[in-house]
Amino acid sequence: MSLREQINNDIKTAMKAKNNAVRDALRLLSSAMKQIEVDERKELTDDDVIKIIQKQVKQRNDAMTQYRSAGREDLYEQEASEAVIFEAYLPQQLSDEELENALRAIITEVGAASLKEIGKVMGAASKTLGAQADGKRINECAKKLLS
Repeated sequence: MSLREQINNDIKTAMKAKNNAVRDALRLLSSAMKQIEVDERKELTDDDVIKIIQKQVKQRNDAMTQYRSAGREDLYEQEASEAVIFEAYLPQQLSDEELENALRAIITEVGAASLKEIGKVMGAASKTLGAQADGKRINECAKKLLS
């Protein structure tokens, strides 16, 4: 079963269970996927769906930061719960130690020696680790290792 089919099945399950929070969050996700399909006129693969989910989680995290600074705890909680629901569909994230070890290997493979070559490292790391680690985490760890 593809990730897209699993999300659609989970929407149906949430509707039957009258779990409105999960239903609404997954509908937002489904809507984002349909929008990409229509805009780009293509059938989504699981990798495409994972990228969409990552983008949605990032949007939720950005909104959470803004709501917290504005003192809107009610909206903060809603965004946080949606982010948790979306993250359940992402692959297992690497721990900091695993990420550091993988980046060491990538840095050796690319031959980067200084912070000036972080672009090479980020390009290779995004392709290799894209679904298992957030770009921000990859960047921070790469900067630490290169400096």
